[in-house]
Amino acid sequence: MSMNRYRRTLLAAAAFGIWGTAFSGFTFAQGRDPATLRVALLPDENATTLIQNAQPLKTYLEQTLKKNIEIIVTTDYSSMIEAMRFGRIEVAYFGPFSYVLAKSRAPEIEPFAVGVERGAPTYNSILIATAGGPVKTLADIRGKPFGFGDQASTSSHLAPRAHLLKKAGLDGDKDYKPVHLGTHDAVARAVQAGQVPAGALSKAIYDNLVSRNTIDPAKLVQLDLSDAIPNYPIVMQGNLAPQLKQAIRDAFLNVKDKEVLKSFRVEGFAATNDKAYDVLRDTARVLRLDIAKMK
Repeated sequence: MSMNRYRRTLLAAAAFGIWGTAFSGFTFAQGRDPATLRVALLPDENATTLIQNAQPLKTYLEQTLKKNIEIIVTTDYSSMIEAMRFGRIEVAYFGPFSYVLAKSRAPEIEPFAVGVERGAPTYNSILIATAGGPVKTLADIRGKPFGFGDQASTSSHLAPRAHLLKKAGLDGDKDYKPVHLGTHDAVARAVQAGQVPAGALSKAIYDNLVSRNTIDPAKLVQLDLSDAIPNYPIVMQGNLAPQLKQAIRDAFLNVKDKEVLKSFRVEGFAATNDKAYDVLRDTARVLRLDIAKMK
C-alpha cells in the first residue's frame, strides 16, 4: 500500500469513527428510555402540599409504566421552564402560558394531554377583593396595587391582566401597580389579609383553597371571572423513545382514579397539541409582552 493510500485509509477510518460516534449519540438522544422518569408539577401552591398530594399519581405511574417515578416541584415557574429546556425532567404539568414560554425555548417538547373540568378543556381566572376593602368593582382597581402570582402564570397573571385591559380599560404598570406574589395561594391569602386590596388566581385553585379551609370566602368578594382559558397541558420531552411516549400518553389519557386526578384538580384528560395554545400567544401580543424576553 502506498503512503498516500495509507493516509487516505486512516482518514476515512477516522472520519467513520467520528461520524459513527455522532450518529450513535444522536440515535440514543432521540430514543431515550430512562429507568426513572422525573415528573414535575407546576409550583402554583406550597411544594410540600403538592408532593404529598401527588403520591397516588406516583404510585399509578410506577405501576402503569413499570418505571421509577420522581415527583419534582421546582422553586418557581422559571426554574421549571429551564429544567424542561435542559432535559432535567421528562414529563411536566405546565400552566398554559408557562408552557408557551417553555415551548419558545425548547421547540422539541410536546404537549399531549390537557385537563378536563366540568366536561371542557378550559378553566377561568377569578378576580377577588378584600371584603369591606376599597375595591368593590374593577374600576376601583385604578391607582391601587393588584396581586398577581408568578409572571409566567396564565390565570394569575396573563388572563386577568388581559381581562382588566379589556373589561375596565386598565393597563398594568400605567393604571395600577402589579404585585407578583409567586403562587396562587399567596395571592388569596394576601387579599384576604388586606395586604393587597385585590388580586387574581385560578378559579379551580380558589375553590380548592376554600374547600380545604385555607381561606375564608366570607373575607373575600368575587369581582369577576375571566373568559375561558385553555387548561393546563401535560408535556413530555420530544427525544424519548416512541414506545415510551405512547405509554406515557396512554397513562394520562386513560387515568380514571379520582385520587390521581386530584393532583391536577381535573376530572380527566383529553388529547391536545401546541395549536390549542395559540390564543395565549395572541393575548401576550395584545398585552405587548415579549415572550422571548420573559423568564
